[in-house]
Amino acid sequence: MCRPSTFSLLVGSRNSRTNCVAVSGNMALWCCLALVAFSHVTSSANPGVKVQLTHNGIEYGRQLGMASIQKKLNSIRIPDMSGSQRVSVIGKVKYSLSNIQTVAVGLPSSAVDLVPGTSVRLSVSNAFISMKGNWRVKYRRLLRDSGSFDLSVKGLSISTGIAVKRDETGRPQVSNVNCVATVGSVTIKFHGGASWLYNLFRKFLSKALRNALQKKICPLVNDAVSDLNPRLKTLNVLAQVDKYAEIEYSMVSDPEILNSFIGLSLKGEFYNIGTHREPPFPAMVFSLPPQNNKMLYLGLSAFTANSAAFVYNTAGALSLYITDDMIPQSSPIRLTTRTFGVFIPQIAKSFPGLLMKLLVKTVKNPITTFEPNNVTIQATTTVTAYAIQPNGTLSPLFIINSTTSVSARVFVNGMRLAGAVTLNKMDLTLGTSYVGDFRVRSLDNILNLVLKVVVLPILNVQLRKGYPLPSIGKMNLVNTDLQILKDYMLIGTDVQFTA
Repeated sequence: MCRPSTFSLLVGSRNSRTNCVAVSGNMALWCCLALVAFSHVTSSANPGVKVQLTHNGIEYGRQLGMASIQKKLNSIRIPDMSGSQRVSVIGKVKYSLSNIQTVAVGLPSSAVDLVPGTSVRLSVSNAFISMKGNWRVKYRRLLRDSGSFDLSVKGLSISTGIAVKRDETGRPQVSNVNCVATVGSVTIKFHGGASWLYNLFRKFLSKALRNALQKKICPLVNDAVSDLNPRLKTLNVLAQVDKYAEIEYSMVSDPEILNSFIGLSLKGEFYNIGTHREPPFPAMVFSLPPQNNKMLYLGLSAFTANSAAFVYNTAGALSLYITDDMIPQSSPIRLTTRTFGVFIPQIAKSFPGLLMKLLVKTVKNPITTFEPNNVTIQATTTVTAYAIQPNGTLSPLFIINSTTSVSARVFVNGMRLAGAVTLNKMDLTLGTSYVGDFRVRSLDNILNLVLKVVVLPILNVQLRKGYPLPSIGKMNLVNTDLQILKDYMLIGTDVQFTA
């Protein structure tokens, strides 16, 4: 797909030497992260961009999620416990357990499954936790004893659902639902003091510690899931492209959770900065083919490209002044009345020895079409020729109507989509002449040269800068493939997050 500038032969940025006006130029979360994009009231019923997160991507999300959960479980601290317990033989004994903290956590087995239509289910099995703490007992005034203990928890299992919603600002929000944690066996080993004494109530203390620990696990899992939300809020809801345009990636519907993938429908529409005016054409329905080799598949439709053309054309940015100093010095064709006078004698006669200036501008929105292995942009423009008088005033010579077709090569550059265009053909017709009738075809070579050596190179400089894809935090795309299909392009990629 092409940057807005790609949608015509026109660019715009002001350069004092060339006096040209050119357009200045300037895509996923994982598991939970890639479930989301953003939410915003939209008039478009269909998305311009679609995302599919595959099992490979979900597996990568599981790895990231387990690291976060393990970190949280490592922080478990059980509050000090005290009370009394009637012990056979000696009666009621007072006890206290203090300074209970986690030493190690192991999560050797985990899995993520999709629950169609509802959520992502995370399950952990055969986990273990090692803890340590201090103990103290007291029997009336006759007996006091103390020491330390080690606690070994095995067969820990956790099952929780992760729901994805849109918050009040239109951004994604995840939450933990239906968490269940079950502790298997608990073994406690005491150190110090009289073994005959603590062995009398070892079973009671193990049960108390087990219950206390089991109550701690789901809240920590909930914290680990909630910690994703600040990261989700870094999604580029509105990504600025340049001084004219920004692109919106809001969700037009809730995430689609199926057996084989998670699907997102994003708006994928360009807007003029500060003015969100809808284009006079709708986003058309398209669907992504089932694929699973990559973690993520991103489909960008022709609607996105054409919304960019609408934005830049509306802003009046698709225009370009061309002067002789923009033509390579080695070219025998110059923008002078002498050169054009060879083909249109009246120009040389009426305006001898003058430099010329051409104004190229669009007269309607350029149109981008996607066909298998081919991106084509069609632009309807006018070319107005002027003679530059010694005092700087411009004398109009003629106006030519042009229908130009270019092909685009599209590529991913970092977290941006970039491109380059080449000329297919240019058809010219005479609009208005101020120097009498002449054969427009006589100017084909001159205008083709101007297009190839001036307009397209300027345009390609801007296109190489690309426009931003949806991203979150420090996300990188790796092993990326791009296919041009009917009505959309498909990016297949793996993803990495860096700290």
